[in-house]
Amino acid sequence: MSHNSFGNLLKFTTWGESHGDAIGCVVDGFPAGIPIDTKYIQTRLDLRKPGQSKFTTQRKEKDEVNVLSGVFNGKSTGAPISMIIYNSDQRSKDYSEIKNKFRPGHADYTYYMKYKNYDYRGGGRSSARETAMRVAAGALSELLLKKISKNKIKVTSAVIQIGNEKIENSTWNNNFINKNPFFSPDKSILKKWKELILTHRKKGSSLGAVIEVRVSNCPVGIGEPIYQKLDSELSKAIMSINAVKGIEFGTGFDLVNYDGTNGSDQINFENKKIKFHTNHAGGILGGISSGQDIIFRYIVKPTSSVLSEKNTVTKNFKNTKIKTKGRHDPCVGIRAVPVGIAMTNFVIADLLLIHKSKLL
Repeated sequence: MSHNSFGNLLKFTTWGESHGDAIGCVVDGFPAGIPIDTKYIQTRLDLRKPGQSKFTTQRKEKDEVNVLSGVFNGKSTGAPISMIIYNSDQRSKDYSEIKNKFRPGHADYTYYMKYKNYDYRGGGRSSARETAMRVAAGALSELLLKKISKNKIKVTSAVIQIGNEKIENSTWNNNFINKNPFFSPDKSILKKWKELILTHRKKGSSLGAVIEVRVSNCPVGIGEPIYQKLDSELSKAIMSINAVKGIEFGTGFDLVNYDGTNGSDQINFENKKIKFHTNHAGGILGGISSGQDIIFRYIVKPTSSVLSEKNTVTKNFKNTKIKTKGRHDPCVGIRAVPVGIAMTNFVIADLLLIHKSKLL
């Protein structure tokens, strides 16, 4: 299996399976001399780890990361940084009854047709378990960004919709996002989301979510004009996350409701600064950051592993029924928030290094 790496100048490669002994990653191209706070990396992983509330999977993993190489005396050495997390709560028997059946909505069928031999336990490489190492790599890139941007660039993300219940943007509160189990910026929506998720969980079903990401204080000029555009690199990063099915920037698909006069971001020069009247483009023009806040949203589909019965086929292509046992997120989009932050930080850090490499 190839193509397990992501990035340009700054790259990471992940390895391991959901029910294997461990998962890990190697980050290459990381500059030397950057202070590495392993406790901070752990705090980012703690936001993503399973079993933290009744609204997520009950698999219990501590997700304790060990840094094996590339760091000495608290700073990066310039060598590859290798990290590992040991799995401790696998229940492979949960999958023994369905090992010869393709789970609808999962990658079982495509993996089987492509590789013939695949790890059916929790999806193997296609499991969201892999994203823990993305969070670890993203935390490293965040430490890098803090150093080279002097703590200016900040990535904020929150769930803005679960099922058909949306937040009120007027009540967005950054300080509340990490103080509730939904990563919600709106306190008033919590009761509705709790009732919605618990209702669907009792029915043996699940819900999707929409997540918004905001990048503030990103300088003008990040992103390359054609094939490493900032929005195309962010799209690749976000769309590579398990269960993500769409992404939009700025006003996104709603731009179809505007005309060319009102749908573009008009500009003035005031007080020796460029001022944009609006931000329909989401802070990116021609694939390059404009200096405005970078804003995008992505949708995470409802968890495909549910207790209700579905139609499927066996490896011998016989029609059958399937019920998925095990411990699964009733709304996997909730735990996708730290993953989206990690991938965004990694893309910004990578393209910022490319940008700085071209300056005299």
